[in-house]
This record gives sequence, C-alpha cells and structure tokens, in this order.
Amino acid sequence: MDADIERERTVFVTVGTTSFDALVKAVDCIQCKAALARRGYTKLLIQLGRGTYFPVKSLGEDGGLKVDYFTFSPNIAGFLSSAALVISHAGSGSIFETLRVGRPLIVVVNEALMDNHQSELAEELAERKFLYCAHPETLAQTIECMDIESLLPYPPSNPMAVVQSLNWFLGFSDN
Repeated sequence: MDADIERERTVFVTVGTTSFDALVKAVDCIQCKAALARRGYTKLLIQLGRGTYFPVKSLGEDGGLKVDYFTFSPNIAGFLSSAALVISHAGSGSIFETLRVGRPLIVVVNEALMDNHQSELAEELAERKFLYCAHPETLAQTIECMDIESLLPYPPSNPMAVVQSLNWFLGFSDN
C-alpha cells in the first residue's frame, strides 16, 4: 500500500480525533483540489476524525484528484511516511512524526478548536521554515504559493528549540 501512495503522489490530511470540519471542507473545495492537482498531486486521502462533514469521494474522473477518506486506521504512521504532502491541524500529534520522517507539511490553524499556544507553535515552526502554516480559508492559496524545496529539514535529534518556544509561549521561560 505504501508504494501505491508514493506513486500516486498522495496528499494525506489528518484531523486526528478532533472535529475539524473546516479543514476537511477546505481540502474538499474545488479551489484546493485544483491547486493540488496543478502541483502534481493525484490523490487526496483524508482522516476525518469526529467531524460531521464528509467529502465527496472520487476516482479521479476527468483528470481530477482521487479522493478517499476514513475515520480510523492503525496505520497513520505509514500514511505519514508515504505521503508526498501532509496537511494536519495544529493540535495533532502527527506534526512531529511528519517532520521526523521528512515529509512536507502544511499545518492548518483554527483558533476555535485549540488554544493559542498550539497556533503560536505552528507559526513559530513555519517561521523557522520547517513547515507551512495556513488557516482553513487560506489553505488553497498556501498550496498555490508553497515551495517545497524551501523547507528545511527538521532536526529531530535536538528538540530544544521547540521546547524553548513552547516554554516561552507558556510563560515558563525567564527570557
């Protein structure tokens, strides 16, 4: 299955266990799917979480993206490591696993679902060029403008920069 994901240039969207319908709707919109197709992606695979919005499944008719979704899988790590691009919400535990395996990542922030610390951390990681950061309403534009080659590899062996950022955001640092 992993070889099929890579060959198909799959975009894996993970919502985790949240109810982030805004993210699912954003990736399911015509503009976002068209932007992904223009970038050479061929399949959109969405982990729905606990939301109520279900995207339209597609077999890629007329040269469009194949679209599929599921609510649970024990193979999330496999999807993350095999995808050509990962789109995740800012509160997901998948973010650091995606960075660790070196996959391009867009983190989508929705302040209504998470505390500001998660949003600020995503924005900090974007400023450091480890990932892209978007909001549901700017996701298609982020996809259009992204330059995957400009992302820097995340140094998983040294989490101190991220820990320091978290501590600063949480007010635990003297700096």
